[in-house]
Amino acid sequence: MSNQRLLLGSPRFEAGGDAASGWQAVFASREPSAAIAAVKGDFAVGIGDGEGRAFLAVDRFAVQTLCYRMVDGRLRFAERADDLADADTPLDPQAIFDYLHFHAIPSPRTIFQGIHRLPAGHWARFEQGRLQVVPYWTPAFRSDATDFEGNKAAFLSLLEQAVARSLDGGKPGCFLSGGTDSSTVAGMIGRVAGRPAATYSIGFEASGYDEMAFARVAAAHFGTEHHEYYVTPDDVVQGVGRVAGHFDQPFGNSSALPAFYCAEFARQDGVTRLLAGDGGDELFGGNTRYAKQRVFDAYGWLPPFVRQNVLEPMLTRPAASRLPVVRKAASYVDQAREPMPDRLLKYNLLHRLGVDDVLTPEMQARIDPLAPVAQQREVWQMARASSPIDRTLAYDWRYTLAESDLPKVRGACGLADVGVAFPLLDDDLLALSMRLPAHHKVRGLKLRWFFKQALTGFLPDEILRKRKQGFGLPFGVWATQHDGLRTLATDSLRSLATRGVVRPGFIDRLLREQLPAHPGYYGEMVWILMMLEQWLRRHR
Repeated sequence: MSNQRLLLGSPRFEAGGDAASGWQAVFASREPSAAIAAVKGDFAVGIGDGEGRAFLAVDRFAVQTLCYRMVDGRLRFAERADDLADADTPLDPQAIFDYLHFHAIPSPRTIFQGIHRLPAGHWARFEQGRLQVVPYWTPAFRSDATDFEGNKAAFLSLLEQAVARSLDGGKPGCFLSGGTDSSTVAGMIGRVAGRPAATYSIGFEASGYDEMAFARVAAAHFGTEHHEYYVTPDDVVQGVGRVAGHFDQPFGNSSALPAFYCAEFARQDGVTRLLAGDGGDELFGGNTRYAKQRVFDAYGWLPPFVRQNVLEPMLTRPAASRLPVVRKAASYVDQAREPMPDRLLKYNLLHRLGVDDVLTPEMQARIDPLAPVAQQREVWQMARASSPIDRTLAYDWRYTLAESDLPKVRGACGLADVGVAFPLLDDDLLALSMRLPAHHKVRGLKLRWFFKQALTGFLPDEILRKRKQGFGLPFGVWATQHDGLRTLATDSLRSLATRGVVRPGFIDRLLREQLPAHPGYYGEMVWILMMLEQWLRRHR
């Protein structure tokens, strides 16, 4: 293997200097964790010296990614997993199961056997035939920043700096869903760029999915150069194969397709880099599940005697289960008794459908169905946090951001040939988040309390009050109404049923009974199976 060097992203070194010299100093260090932890910005670095030694590292959220494999006793690395694979590289059945579980394949596994992706916040060194993979950063929450006015001033200043650093000098543009995060980025662009942002929004002609009205509120409030595109079922038919095939492994986040059309729209309008609002919910407590899990955690505050000797025996009696109110209370107790993150398995689509009913016996014999849960428990325990809210945020930094939302936006923009930046994931904003008390993020059941209080007067009141939605694709609804989309989904799933992964009988029930009965719910499973088949057609 010849010398290799791969430098991605925009790292900032404390000592200054260019990325090449900064990473070379880290490469030469015997204890690189502290040196890497001091680097800010997004980055992926791979350095090989031609003598068998190699060093790899990725940023805290894996905004930039790096994959590696062993070849003839040497470590090869590349940005994409499929760049390291050849026609003979077998697929990993466990990775396929992980995909069905998570709707993505979390690092360090990839779809290819023997090819791994470096997890967020990790470095790796290969030397003398030994590979060492080490986390250089784990979330550590201090909860000591209690001065609201001081925190507000710091937050607004850091937010301006983050947006300014994210711009590339070209036409300033951003995604605009109409939510608090994208609206904040749009407003801050106008403040720091000296001109209004060009904003790009996606809509859907489907009841309950379109929030263009809120995007228009934000655009009018900040005077942006606003652009709208309505995705149609025909767009989905035309775009599914392109989007599925662009990713280096199966990827099932359905928002990738509307994000691609939005990014392509921006590129045609002359934008070279889009700013995205991802990260605000996860840093400052904005997802509805945070309040929901807090309700379940409240069950643990009851005295053990009351839980074990009064409530649980009463709610599990067969006669009591016939009452709707009691059934609901029993469901609450059933979920509350499960610790996090195991509790999340109760919402998992694959497990609710039943692994035995979905997968063929041959597939089940080749996988460990508990492997994803084991990894989730390990990630859950990694954070140093005293509050369940903070621990949940750190968990989402790995699974929601690093493994799903960021690859979605990065992949969509890459396919459209547009750069992307995530100013709300700036390292200084991250540090502030980890210092804020948990009750400043979720106060009672009020989500992102500090974030909204700090931006009161900057964001329109309608935006501050709205519920989170985003670029959710109404695929299930459309698949029951649009002939071309129904044909695409049916053809894809019937083809997948011949590959020995999913039971043909399950495919039949899903398409004939479950999808028509509940399109919004079962459409998600149809989508991830369709995207798996579409990826396999293009890569295998």
